[in-house]
Amino acid sequence: MEAAQLTIGGAQGVLIVHDGRMCNRHGLVAGATGTGKTVTLQTLAEGFSRMGTPVFAVDVKGDLSGIAMAGSPQPKIEERLRRIPLSAYRQQACPTLFWDIDGVNGHPVRTTISEMGPLLLAHLLELNDTQTGVLYAGFDIADDQGLLLLDLKDLRALLAWMGENASALRSEYGNISRASLGAIQRRLLVLEEQGAEKFFGEPALQLGDLMLTDFSGRGVISVFDAGRLIHQAPRLYAAFLLWLLAELVEQLPEVGDPQVPKLVLFFDEAHLLFSGAPKALLNKIEQVVRLIRSKGVGVYFVTQSPTDLPDAVLGQLGLKIQHALRAFTPKDQKTIRAVADSFVPNPAFGTAERVTTLGIGEALVSTLDDAGRPRPVQQTLIAPPEGRIGPVSHAERATLIQRSPVRGRYDTPLDRTSAYEMLKERAAIAQEAANAKRETMEAQRQTQPSTGRGRQRQGLGEAMLKSAARSIGSSIGRQIIRGVLGSLFGRR
Repeated sequence: MEAAQLTIGGAQGVLIVHDGRMCNRHGLVAGATGTGKTVTLQTLAEGFSRMGTPVFAVDVKGDLSGIAMAGSPQPKIEERLRRIPLSAYRQQACPTLFWDIDGVNGHPVRTTISEMGPLLLAHLLELNDTQTGVLYAGFDIADDQGLLLLDLKDLRALLAWMGENASALRSEYGNISRASLGAIQRRLLVLEEQGAEKFFGEPALQLGDLMLTDFSGRGVISVFDAGRLIHQAPRLYAAFLLWLLAELVEQLPEVGDPQVPKLVLFFDEAHLLFSGAPKALLNKIEQVVRLIRSKGVGVYFVTQSPTDLPDAVLGQLGLKIQHALRAFTPKDQKTIRAVADSFVPNPAFGTAERVTTLGIGEALVSTLDDAGRPRPVQQTLIAPPEGRIGPVSHAERATLIQRSPVRGRYDTPLDRTSAYEMLKERAAIAQEAANAKRETMEAQRQTQPSTGRGRQRQGLGEAMLKSAARSIGSSIGRQIIRGVLGSLFGRR
């Protein structure tokens, strides 16, 4: 059986391909705005689909959605085909699913607060170290008391309960200051205004729905609409992608280096994954990128400059596709030198000089040989996509969503009993107990002679603490098993 290969483009009549066995060793597509990164992403995604590999790709501008429709003849494509020997090229659509956190341009995407975990949630909320510690305590309390944290109202209810019972909780969970709780609650309001309330809840996204193939064996391409998130909630965008990575590491079995990847991820605007992330989170990201390769998953970062990514991540990227860079400032020139140094030199040209003169649709490409070693860099014409270049119409998108194999699975939100309802029920029980106690004491006071000052009546706070103590006692040995973001991204 012939080994699977990913076709990238051509140079001087020779195809530039990447061995399918090396495709889970990650990759990079970089270049200045307008140099052809999105078209390159589409070409690679289509190639993976033909290999039978499902693809998850972020669509920032809506242009990638055209991958779901067959392309049409164009003079530029015909000219490109004359220069690249693509004998099997034919314009065709790829099997495509559309996803959208808002549920407007695709199927809704959700996860739960528990699955997100405290470390990543703290980064999303931009909390300081003290506030992060309080959030960690909240997750521990939820585990110990058997409280499910599914959506934002669950977390708000838990924080309010922690504030009311801070004194009783201090001995086991440390100081829980009202100032920190208030700061977290304010940040939750900001997050809610950014549309995060739709993201946290159930039914949560099932990873199997991102790893589908069609009846002919082609990998289904999941296009995630991220246009609004990139501009209005970039931290939520980054948190979702990091959650996805970590869940894949947790759920998928080890497979080593398969003949083709089990799944490939394309993360556009990749710098947002690392921007402002604390050291602890950066270390976790680097760890996840390293671990996910053994699960048969390839991660491809799309960004303007390779320097947007940490060195520890850059060092793990096998396939590198570098579109043109511009040298307008001393900083730009330094970046170009760093990019040139990251490639194995080609004696036929100077890498630093060539990267500034590339045309649209041209790139410097470095692939891996059979032993996983980088080959010398080559100047390459990127192969044209077989699908449409440009977005689908609203009507076309709606038709494709209606025909989707996951239609109806995520459309209706679920709101099962969780922390909000459980704490509300406990408060009602505590209130009833307090009322009953007060009525009993009042009746005793009226029927018995006064004996002076006895024990004061039990207040609502004391009743709630006793109710909480009973709940804790009944839940010894029980804990909510959170997803990987509770273990990889923050579980203590």
